[in-house]
Amino acid sequence: MGSSSEDDSEISDSDIDSYKEKTYDELKAGKYKVKISNDIYRCPFCLGKKKQHHDYKGLLQHSSGVGKGSASRRAKQKANHLALAKYMETCLAMETEVSLGKTNEPDPAKAIVALEPDTKPEQEDIFVWPWTGIIVNILTKPRDEDADLIKREFSKFNPVNVQTLWSRTDQKGYAIIDFYRDWAGFKDAIAFEKEFESKRRGKKNWNDWKSDPGSRWYGWVARAEDYHLEGKIGQHLRNNGEVKTIADIVKEAAEKKQKKVADLTSKIDAKNEHLNEMQSKYNTTSMSLDRLMEEKEKLQQNHNEEIKKLQRSARERTHRILYESEQLKRDLDSRRRDIDYWSKELNKREAFNERQRRKLDEDMSKSVMKNNSLDMASMEQKKADENVLRLIEDHKREKEAALNKILLLEKKLDAKQKLELEIEEMKGNLQVMKHMGGDDDQKIQEKMKEIDEELKDKIEEMEGLEALNQTLLVKERKSNDELQEARKELVSGLRDMLGVQTAIIVKGMGELDDKPFQKVCKQRFPTKVAAIKAAELCSMWQEHIRNPEWFPFKVVEEEGKTK
Repeated sequence: MGSSSEDDSEISDSDIDSYKEKTYDELKAGKYKVKISNDIYRCPFCLGKKKQHHDYKGLLQHSSGVGKGSASRRAKQKANHLALAKYMETCLAMETEVSLGKTNEPDPAKAIVALEPDTKPEQEDIFVWPWTGIIVNILTKPRDEDADLIKREFSKFNPVNVQTLWSRTDQKGYAIIDFYRDWAGFKDAIAFEKEFESKRRGKKNWNDWKSDPGSRWYGWVARAEDYHLEGKIGQHLRNNGEVKTIADIVKEAAEKKQKKVADLTSKIDAKNEHLNEMQSKYNTTSMSLDRLMEEKEKLQQNHNEEIKKLQRSARERTHRILYESEQLKRDLDSRRRDIDYWSKELNKREAFNERQRRKLDEDMSKSVMKNNSLDMASMEQKKADENVLRLIEDHKREKEAALNKILLLEKKLDAKQKLELEIEEMKGNLQVMKHMGGDDDQKIQEKMKEIDEELKDKIEEMEGLEALNQTLLVKERKSNDELQEARKELVSGLRDMLGVQTAIIVKGMGELDDKPFQKVCKQRFPTKVAAIKAAELCSMWQEHIRNPEWFPFKVVEEEGKTK
């Protein structure tokens, strides 16, 4: 948590106090992490700075200085640091006093459990280390199970191990009791000795009554005198222990503790430094990721706009084709109505002579042929319209399929990029977890194992997505090739269908205009037959023009030159 989680809105100087209280409540609630360890703190509002870790006084001075800084600083920054200073003075002051040593831990020598004043050992007493108890005057030869019986009998003193010995010379048995090596073990050993002394069966009593001890056991804590004895007991103590004073043991414990504290401190400093580096790298990676996501959104927006433009142009082109087709159909219908009208007019007219009657028959046969040609042209036009519509539908389906494939590939690409980002983030988390925990931290080891397994699953999933993406690309290229071949065949077929023979009546560029023929025929023929004559002449000239072998000019020679 830190400044990256704040909103970008700014506050005025008059709102500093209210915003300070809000940030103070968030600090008390634990939203921001300030204390890293006992003597290391960080400012949660300056994570981007090079120096992030401070001691208590350094961070308090930093927060107070920024909170009361110059007018050039932002109001929100001042409020956050004022709240941090208040939080450290009110909530972290007591914890800091404890960590700085105002409530010192007891010295190892003072950790020894208090004994009775008259029985407390002197500092110069030399004990056998580790703490060892001795039991003598066991009259029967110990068996294997006797050690467990003795351990259970003295279980209230928490013995670690019991070993039984037998002296053939004295024909007596002995028991050696090992206690824990800490001060709790020393307490149990002294209590073990006091137990025998309270029953007048301690070492002093054994030395007094050694000649006639009876059948009772005697016990005490092993010291230097026992360590140097001849016999089974002394030999066992020399093989398994050494003699030390309380002062020596306390000194060694203090030295070990100081060494361990120094080692742990150096390890913590190294891990904190590495953690800071990882945090800096993480912040850099996060900012790079944000920039990449913004660029991706811009590219996606531009792509969507291009797709919309393509769809809009396709719709406009389709509407234009449909409009031209309807216009051609209307022209054909108009021509058919004109020819029907001429046919009816021809049927109404009567020929005055045989020649006119033959011409009339010829005109009627021509009209029938023209009607048939118009019907055929209409049928061909209808077929062409159907083919055009079918081609438009095919193009539409092909475009939709292509767009769907593009969208699918984009989704796969997004999934792959997201998966790669997750893998990189998990790798970073795994590295952080490796440097945060020790070898004996079982929970962190289990968490690292879970993250490692999840990372392997993500990598396998990314490899599957890459294989699927390659398969889709191969299929898309193959489908596109087949589509282009089919399109070429369809365009070639339409060109053959819409050749010269099928386009009979449809007016195109270069077609003759019948108005000049009508004007001349009205001057030369009666009004009733002028329209028919104009149509006949126009059709005849149209047929001549379509014939590539027709040449309406004569070639003559004049003075040896061809004209």
